[in-house]
Amino acid sequence: MPATTGSTTYLELSEEGSGAHKYYEVRHSGTEVTITFGRIGEQGQTRSAGYPTVEKASAAAARKVGEKVRKGYAPAVRGVRQRRAVTRREITSSRSTARQAPVLWRFSSGAPAFGIFVGEDHVWIGNQRGDVFTLAHDGQVTGRFGLPDGVKCIVADDFWIYAGCDDGRVYDLSGKVPHVAYEIAEDVDIYWLDIHDGVLGVSDAQGGVTTVDHEDEFQWRRSGAGDSAWMVRCDDRGVFHGDSRGVAMYGARDGVPLWSVATQGPVLFGWQEADEVFAGTARGWVHRLAKVDGAERARYRCDSAVFSCATSPDGRYVFAGDNTSSIYCFAADGTRLWKLGTGCGSAYSMQYRDERLYIVTTDGSLACIDASESAVREAEGGRLPRTADVKATGWERVTPARELATVHVAPAAPADGIIVECLGEGSRTRIRVVSPGYDPSWHVQFPKDIRVVGARYVVSEVLASTRGGFYRARGDIKRLL
Repeated sequence: MPATTGSTTYLELSEEGSGAHKYYEVRHSGTEVTITFGRIGEQGQTRSAGYPTVEKASAAAARKVGEKVRKGYAPAVRGVRQRRAVTRREITSSRSTARQAPVLWRFSSGAPAFGIFVGEDHVWIGNQRGDVFTLAHDGQVTGRFGLPDGVKCIVADDFWIYAGCDDGRVYDLSGKVPHVAYEIAEDVDIYWLDIHDGVLGVSDAQGGVTTVDHEDEFQWRRSGAGDSAWMVRCDDRGVFHGDSRGVAMYGARDGVPLWSVATQGPVLFGWQEADEVFAGTARGWVHRLAKVDGAERARYRCDSAVFSCATSPDGRYVFAGDNTSSIYCFAADGTRLWKLGTGCGSAYSMQYRDERLYIVTTDGSLACIDASESAVREAEGGRLPRTADVKATGWERVTPARELATVHVAPAAPADGIIVECLGEGSRTRIRVVSPGYDPSWHVQFPKDIRVVGARYVVSEVLASTRGGFYRARGDIKRLL
């Protein structure tokens, strides 16, 4: 299948069911060959390469097309096949009949949201339009990202913040511009994800759980007893997975099943502390399970299906949100302490920090609730604080860059960062730090969509994991000439 100067070859690979659904386009113009690839119906990624002569460029283009044809790709017409639908949690959220919770401030993101992370300095919210906002704890908007698809969840790993999206990719939001850090297999419909020490855990619509390491390489996958796996939590010891049948634990390194327990209803959300995991179910229960063996230590009863749960760091209080726009607080032993209404929809996700409960909801709100004993007592008596409605005026979306800026930097002594290099090891691409003072055997997590063998990049920071033996790039990333 020859490619002459000025030619364009468009190929697709689309399998039945939940298999591959992707495209590959080769454009040849003079001495330049441009490759665009991705999932069908998406913008995809673009890479270009120059060659000494038109003939060599033509041969390279033909070789790339031939490789894909041998893998099952076939000529197609762009736009005939459509992007596959993704699964999104849809619930009917009714208004709570309980008294109003003491909401200190409320921010409207513009679309239903269940991505949230509460850090030391900022609160993150991600919604189904792909908008991610950061806010200070007082409610002031401090930033905005725009991702290509709906945000499933937001998680943190040391210094790094990641957002899992409906396009099957996990974006690193730690720098000024989002970058793809992980790309999940085409047959995995992401429901939830968690990350620990660079290893990503993904639960999916089929009830499976998959782990991927810090170099975006598949580790293992297991099928659960049920389907619709909305819970995955990871730590040093294992991966905790909840689906329509219950909760199971798998070995962190090898995926060996260690225990499983049935729950009262399908699991719809999961939370973890150091020694325990918590699973909220469709029948209105929150189960508190020991990590070591799955033994139930307590059970908490809500009045409707539980779509989110969280705890105080010491486990003294357990919080839950149901699909009637109510939130609950329980003592550790299972005693219900209070039930209040959100006033802004049902809580898809929640986190507790410093006597405040942060929730993201079906109407797209991020609400900060005063969960202190005195504030709750006042609210139960009908006395509420004045709620501040926060706006995100003037903030433009910072979107993932398709191409990096190219800079002239002396390779031996970069003035504004660390130099890393992409190396080929068989079929894999590795990234190594090459600046003086760094051991070249150190692994570096690098944005997935800019890995080109032989290329060198300068990054503003390369930070070590506090637990593992690998390093991760963060901040501005530019390609060296």
